[in-house]
Amino acid sequence: MNASWDLLKLLADSTRLRLLALLQHEELSVAELQEILGMAQSRISSQLALLRQADLVIDRREGKKAYYSLRNGLPHEHAALVRAACDAVSEEIAEDRINLGRILQKRRAHQEQYFNLIAGKLGRNYCPGRSWEAIGHLALRLAPPIDIADLGAGEGLISQLLARHAKAVWCIDNSPRMIEVGTELARKNGLSNLTYKLGDIEKVPLPDGSVDLAILSQALHHAIHPQSAVQEAFRILRKGGQILILDLKEHGFEKAHELYADVWLGFRESALHGFLKTAGFDHVEVSTVARESAEPYFETLLAAGFKPGR
Repeated sequence: MNASWDLLKLLADSTRLRLLALLQHEELSVAELQEILGMAQSRISSQLALLRQADLVIDRREGKKAYYSLRNGLPHEHAALVRAACDAVSEEIAEDRINLGRILQKRRAHQEQYFNLIAGKLGRNYCPGRSWEAIGHLALRLAPPIDIADLGAGEGLISQLLARHAKAVWCIDNSPRMIEVGTELARKNGLSNLTYKLGDIEKVPLPDGSVDLAILSQALHHAIHPQSAVQEAFRILRKGGQILILDLKEHGFEKAHELYADVWLGFRESALHGFLKTAGFDHVEVSTVARESAEPYFETLLAAGFKPGR
């Protein structure tokens, strides 16, 4: 896109403008855009191709699915034109925003339904990347007594162990049933310093600078916006605090979307490194710590970093 005049001509199409208005809020798949706009796939795909050629949107592949989002770093004048055009038709596309909210709610409901279903069984059922080998690597980095936040904790199997030596442990999960099961486990085990709170890892219900260690163990690939989750971990950590992430290495096992409610098919080492550096962490390290011997041969990454200061 070399001229604002060309951009104005591109924005003159109502379908393209509706697509940009949606993608400036959320990364969406073609199927989700179909459901929101009530249009045929061919029409949406052809308009997305034009927007991509103009460097207004980018696509990301997850197996056979393609997800589209507004490109970051647009020239200031082009970004201003896109915002102005979307604002000018805000009333006309109000129904699109309502449908977008419904789609995002369906995403969350799918995950909540899955985790509510397996609450109480998580320790006995297979879960990709959840191995004692990987957990052991995480545990070796702990230095109690400290305050810990286990983000996306599920039943809090790791926290049940950590709480025996830590000062305090907070388990954050968005499944009400997981919170119930975990709280009962903590009560049975006499762990008064282990507290479960209902909340989202992208909006953690803990104060700024309140913990020394933030853990995301096989939770980040369930986040709609992984960078936001890492940013929240940074926020709640005290200066000098550490983040530890155990998660799957990028893989092609697409059934994980349905079997385990995974949003992401793992991450590249460079992606985890980028999440931590963008959030502000120093001394970032990412390495492969476990490889499963059975198909689909999941690999587990351990990422670590420190919040500057002290």
